[in-house]
Amino acid sequence: MTTLAFEMPPHACDCHTHVFPDSPNYAYSSARKYTPPFASVAQLRTTLKGLHLPRVVIVQPSVYGSDNAATLDAVDEIGQQHARAVVVIDDRATDAYLEALHEAGARGVRLNLEMLAEHDPARCKTLIRHTARKLSARGWHIQLYSQLGLIASLADVLGELDVPVVLDHFARTNAADGVRQPGFDVILELVRAGHAYVKLSAPYLCSNDAPRYDDLADIAQALIEANPARMLWASNWPHPNPVHAFTADRVSPPEQVDGAGVLNLLAKWAPDTAVRRRILADNPASLYGFPTGE
Repeated sequence: MTTLAFEMPPHACDCHTHVFPDSPNYAYSSARKYTPPFASVAQLRTTLKGLHLPRVVIVQPSVYGSDNAATLDAVDEIGQQHARAVVVIDDRATDAYLEALHEAGARGVRLNLEMLAEHDPARCKTLIRHTARKLSARGWHIQLYSQLGLIASLADVLGELDVPVVLDHFARTNAADGVRQPGFDVILELVRAGHAYVKLSAPYLCSNDAPRYDDLADIAQALIEANPARMLWASNWPHPNPVHAFTADRVSPPEQVDGAGVLNLLAKWAPDTAVRRRILADNPASLYGFPTGE
């Protein structure tokens, strides 16, 4: 078993995980694109403990649609001193509902453009502006999941928002195409200007070089050098992998990931201890509003 190659800073946070409890209380959406295997809060806590990550962000997965019960119940079980949520909302979300979500530990809204199969920049810009208006008074952020090309086409809107923006999974760059791939320069400029955070997460979604991911090093280092104050680290546990043809009764096996091995990559990409502390602890504390000194 791989061991951690560096000392974890206090209050380190995994900024992107999911839970899929084995309970009839949490029904999957009929519109889902895949069926994940069950993954409990207890399993998540064990994984976090093994990686010395006392804080966690639980992100609403697409399989539950806008029913955030499983995600929020997981935050409640872990406790808000250690856990936060990123939720999914729809047009029915009232101010009272958003306030209830905030009280339950939510600090962001996810727009999963990939799972929505939304590729039209104009419609995406309208959705992003509409969502930002709902969040601007709450100190929340928008979390975007889409392909690099589409994200780059949204840069003008992302740069004008009055809420933070977080881009999932290396902004879905393609490791094989390197730092000169179309659109990556746009992402770097958003990061340099402080208009976007990027999650250094789920390298298997960007690279064909598992488990070393050497082809991702230049991209990761370019993002970190652009603005370490806008970097976050995350695992994407339990590593859902919705690549199989969907049927309601077919479980899509997760990606097999060496958690400590992937976390050790950060020591290569960010060899400076202070930079790693910022990525693992300081940036999440600020963005997700974790209690100070706990």
